[in-house]
Amino acid sequence: MTVRDATLLIVDDEPGIRRVLAVSLADLGYQVHTAESGEQALAVFRAERPGIVLTDIKMPGMDGLALLAELKSLDPDVEVIMLTGHGDIDLAIRSIQRDATDFVTKPISDDALKIALRRARERLELRRKVRDYTENLERLVREKTRELVAAERLAAVGQTIAGLSHAIKNIASGLEGGVFLVGQGRERDNREYLDQGWEMLKTNVARIKDLSLAMLDFAKPVALAPVPCDPALPARQVAELLAPRAAGAGVALRLDLPPVALAARLDPEAVHGCLLNLVVNAIEACQAAGSTAQTPTGQVAVTLRRLGDEVEYEVADNGLGLDENQRQRLFTEIFSTKGAAGSGFGLMGTRKLVQEMGGTIRAEGSPGAGARFFVRLPLEPGAASGFGGPAP
Repeated sequence: MTVRDATLLIVDDEPGIRRVLAVSLADLGYQVHTAESGEQALAVFRAERPGIVLTDIKMPGMDGLALLAELKSLDPDVEVIMLTGHGDIDLAIRSIQRDATDFVTKPISDDALKIALRRARERLELRRKVRDYTENLERLVREKTRELVAAERLAAVGQTIAGLSHAIKNIASGLEGGVFLVGQGRERDNREYLDQGWEMLKTNVARIKDLSLAMLDFAKPVALAPVPCDPALPARQVAELLAPRAAGAGVALRLDLPPVALAARLDPEAVHGCLLNLVVNAIEACQAAGSTAQTPTGQVAVTLRRLGDEVEYEVADNGLGLDENQRQRLFTEIFSTKGAAGSGFGLMGTRKLVQEMGGTIRAEGSPGAGARFFVRLPLEPGAASGFGGPAP
């Protein structure tokens, strides 16, 4: 037995019963404390914290049922054995329903008391084992969680290094090609080779700069500045900014905005950055599918809608589309659908920014059927009252 299991409190208003029980239980190896009332018992319990309490049910003042309730509120693990007369069986049953360990009728039988005490010790031991198991399980979960997080971080670092290596390899190949052409031009005194090589060198030096800036932007902490605004504002600004570029690519850029201004509290600059990247990608996807100023087949639509206490931006295009592998990799790896022309950080940065704003981003699409990107952002509590019209 532990020290607490071997510490016992006897509560009875009859001194003779307290004395006889105290001697008998001390002979069994218990450290015994006594109290003559429920009030005194609570004071002794707070001071000594016994694991087992034997209490009479009927006592002046606080009776055994009231004492049971108080003891369980102080320590739900304490085991309480009720002492009752033959006429108080109904009270004894009520005490069991209130989580008493057992009851023993007076006059007290040594065998019945030993059985009740054994049951109390077994319950204490079972609770201790459950508690130890739970604590060990929680510790094991924490350890495995730390290991899993470390492994995921290591895997993410590996993916990042692999992506960077691929991007740098592409740039290095371009630089090597430029150096080769410049060398050939010098050896042969060929101006055309020199010009081609020089253009390749300038292009790939610019790509190195773009990649470095993208890495720095991605690593920078996001400092959001939410203000009350109409979420349609950044969508209009992006459309105005990219209208010339879309027209030059033969892309019809369309806005689909609510007729009534919406009230929200967002960071318009952060939303602008997300939409700018998505719309640029959509225009380039249309170009990759063959859209030009001479053959204007591209279509890009930016839609804003209210969904409960959130707003959702949708950017849809009729470009090359996305396959399953691309959808899985878009937001989690240094990956670009533009091939060697892209840094691969754009959508990762967009996802990071959306998450910092408490939102989500997802993509839909299939090869040859265009792509749709959805950015969903929460509104501040109470902001929804400014919305016009019924919820969709």
